[in-house]
Amino acid sequence: MPDSPSAGMSGSEMRSRENSNVKHALHSSESISAVDITALSPNETRMHSRLSQSDQGNGDNNIVSSDSKSPPSGISKTGLSVLILLAFQNCSKNLLLRFVMKEHPQFLTSAAVIGVELIKLALCLLYILLVERQPLYSAAVFIRKDRRNTLLMGVPAALYSIQMTLEYLALGNLDAALFSVLVQTKLLATAGCAVLVLGKKIRKVQLISLMLLTIGVMLCNMKDYNAAGSSTRDGSRRLVDEEPSGNSVGEMDRTKGIIATLSIAACSGFASVYTEKVIKAKRTIVSRKGEQELPLQNHHQQQQQQQYGLVYTQVQLAFVSLVIMGLYCVVMELTEILEKGLWYGFNFPAYVSIFVSAIGGLTVAAVLKYADAVLKGYATAVSVILTGVLSMILFDTELNFLYFLGIGNVICAVLLYSATDLDRLLC
Repeated sequence: MPDSPSAGMSGSEMRSRENSNVKHALHSSESISAVDITALSPNETRMHSRLSQSDQGNGDNNIVSSDSKSPPSGISKTGLSVLILLAFQNCSKNLLLRFVMKEHPQFLTSAAVIGVELIKLALCLLYILLVERQPLYSAAVFIRKDRRNTLLMGVPAALYSIQMTLEYLALGNLDAALFSVLVQTKLLATAGCAVLVLGKKIRKVQLISLMLLTIGVMLCNMKDYNAAGSSTRDGSRRLVDEEPSGNSVGEMDRTKGIIATLSIAACSGFASVYTEKVIKAKRTIVSRKGEQELPLQNHHQQQQQQQYGLVYTQVQLAFVSLVIMGLYCVVMELTEILEKGLWYGFNFPAYVSIFVSAIGGLTVAAVLKYADAVLKGYATAVSVILTGVLSMILFDTELNFLYFLGIGNVICAVLLYSATDLDRLLC
């Protein structure tokens, strides 16, 4: 009787051979064969191994893996939801503001900002009371105990106030069309600050997509050059038509307006990334402590702590913003407020726009937690497109070829930013 192939082999060698046969059978059933795997690079082999393990896991493990270990360019379902919500919120806010500003109201911009922050603070306190089941005074206790982060929130709050002041300076020296084009450079400023402040790496594909996005949004806004002299049946272009001509605006004034607009873009980018850093910094500390002290089954408790921290961070930001804007009103506009009142000139549409803006502030905070500041810029760009299209339908606004060319650029940019395989082709 001939010896079997397994004769003379130890038990460990036989088990090793059986495992090898099982692996070969598994690989042969995959879309990528064993021969193809050996031809892959080390990085690609590790990626295929992780994908295989993910496919063999149960449904719950797959969900946790996709949310907690997503690639840098990917976003979770929650992140995608808040991005879509932000896009539609920005669109509705822009349409409301166009409707409100069409009548040239005389209300104070600082009063509108105070109204937004008051509503945000009230919504956050309601969330703490009804959802978190915590007493309202816990917010005051949190602000007192977390004094360091409360002071840190003064930076973005002050930057937003500076943005408002610079907008008046820029629009006093530039026409609205040029201002709307230049201010879109805030998208690149956000990406640059994300690299410098957060240490994020922008891949080549993402860099190209950022350039396409900026060009696309600028093309969408350049329609104002051709439409500035036109009028619509409802006067929706009145803001551009009645932009002060400045008679003899000198080159120095124009330069001042351009510098102010670029400063707005820089402040917007840095404030967004800085807020993201403050919001996520505390989550990182909790996560590191959890890896050392908490068992794996407490993952849900850690998620509750993270959500708890998000709403309390918004309380901090609203509180600091109210303090800063209150001081601004006392120093700069106290006489007018005493004469006419803080809410002078507001009507019902103006109040609705304030409420929508407050919802947007909370949505932005959710975007910064579940996505990032760069993707927030993409949601804003999509809202620009939606605003233009709905303005064409609702207000009979004229759109030209440049606008639709810009739409194509923005769509390509969004697709490129989410792509992961194209980066290897450019390396």
